[in-house]
Amino acid sequence: MGVAADRTMTSGVIIHPFSGRSPAARAPEGPDRLEDKAALAQFTLERLMAYGVHHPDAVELRGRVTAGEAWRAAATDLAADCLAPPEASVAPASAATEANRYYRASALLRMSQVMMLSDDDQRRDIFARAADLYRRAAALTGDREPVIVETEQGPLSGWWFPRRGGNAAGCAVVIGGLEAWAMDFDALGLELAHRNVDTLVVDGPGQGESRMAHRHYLTKSWLRSYQGVFDHLAVRTGGAPLAVVGNSLGGATALRLASQDARILACCDNCGPRAIGRPPPNVSLPGKLLAFCGDVAQEAAVEILQTLNPMAAGAAVSCPLLIVHGALDHLVSTEDARSLFDWAESIDKQMVIYSDGDHCVYNHSDDKHNLIADWVADRLGAANK
Repeated sequence: MGVAADRTMTSGVIIHPFSGRSPAARAPEGPDRLEDKAALAQFTLERLMAYGVHHPDAVELRGRVTAGEAWRAAATDLAADCLAPPEASVAPASAATEANRYYRASALLRMSQVMMLSDDDQRRDIFARAADLYRRAAALTGDREPVIVETEQGPLSGWWFPRRGGNAAGCAVVIGGLEAWAMDFDALGLELAHRNVDTLVVDGPGQGESRMAHRHYLTKSWLRSYQGVFDHLAVRTGGAPLAVVGNSLGGATALRLASQDARILACCDNCGPRAIGRPPPNVSLPGKLLAFCGDVAQEAAVEILQTLNPMAAGAAVSCPLLIVHGALDHLVSTEDARSLFDWAESIDKQMVIYSDGDHCVYNHSDDKHNLIADWVADRLGAANK
């Protein structure tokens, strides 16, 4: 006899077919399948988990795509399963269970759109659903809240992680990169909050909800957008000491901000590039970089992206600085990371290299988060004295 959702039943067997469920749409060989293979190469198990995908979901996503399913379809299918698993009929879901399901489904939906290059209606809809699930989860866990910061350049979205108790050590702004945005860096927000650092994990210009919902792209005026964020925090925190943490492309952004705004008293660069190069003649920028800047021509996008270069003429960083680097990073070389370290004028500067670390050290997330959060709390605490 099959098991239905009737809770009057007192016995039954439910099988949750993690690896034996009906397959999602299989991707045909061709350009789409090349995209799926690229997703497998770029989004390792460790990287998926760092972005909030839970271990069994990440294992199954990669397994199903390896077996021939389309990345987007498999991730979307798994998100639906997280929201309505077969065992949901056994007992009413607690708030903790619902939050877990929402966070997991949100992460999978975010991963389902990550290989899309154009911000069409389908992609915006996927991202909006992911953000809605995340908001539902946050309302249940009560440890973060959505924030919209109005700036001269337009609204920026983010997530506020309030300190867990006691006196605040200060406040921090966490910035993501080209593909990983505010919701993907919530683990770092939580670690900072646990150390009594009020933290805003923000979708900067060209990122996440700021881009998808508010059409706030990276422009040559991006510095003013972040200065609007700092103004907002100064009011919200009463002028608490400020740190900025940047990841990947956000690392270059953080360094550039630290050279421009004296309110930043500590800066952490996690695997940021030393420069955004100009492509050779007749070579196109990657689609994801173009999308960062909105509907502009390639040459305009190149000029915009070059304003992120931390070592631009006249730039100088003198506040306490932490550079985190993975020696096996295939995007940012150790030589580039060392050149940034040597260039910085900071008296208090540290560089930590993980000998087997990948880009952004996703394969040592706990160690990396503990390192960054401890360092930020310590430097802000010193600034408070």
